[in-house]
Amino acid sequence: MYPDTTPGPVRPDTRMSDDEASAEAARIIADAYRPAPATPTAHRDDTPVPAYGSTPPVAQPGRPPMSQGATDASVLMLAGGATTAMIGGTAAVLMYVSQYADPIVCAIIFGAPTALVLALARLAKRAKPTPEIHHHYEGPVHQDHRTVHSRTTGVWAKTNNQQR
Repeated sequence: MYPDTTPGPVRPDTRMSDDEASAEAARIIADAYRPAPATPTAHRDDTPVPAYGSTPPVAQPGRPPMSQGATDASVLMLAGGATTAMIGGTAAVLMYVSQYADPIVCAIIFGAPTALVLALARLAKRAKPTPEIHHHYEGPVHQDHRTVHSRTTGVWAKTNNQQR
């Protein structure tokens, strides 16, 4: 029972004795410091979320989605480019510091990697097989065999398209 805090005369039947007041205070303090019950306060649901429909995923802005092989190749290309830049920068600094640069040596150092890259690109283009494409049509099909030749001439562009 709590002491009466209403203004006015105090009624003798609602007053607490000092012993009752101290016991009530001890009970309130004990309730405040009592440990919380051992019931869980959070729950994590690890069941997989169901997929809705058969719509494929949409590519997000930024780097395009790539296969693991393409990702590995792009990392190798970036590392190779950084390495080439560091080697070229080191060579340039060494030539500047030595105050001597032979033109033939410069042509060999800077021209050989370029020629090698161009040769490898040409070989790679030749080695790529042409894809075999199959088209399947239903119903009548009309193929247009005309050839259009375009020629743009003059200061102000004038295009003449001629069919043959």
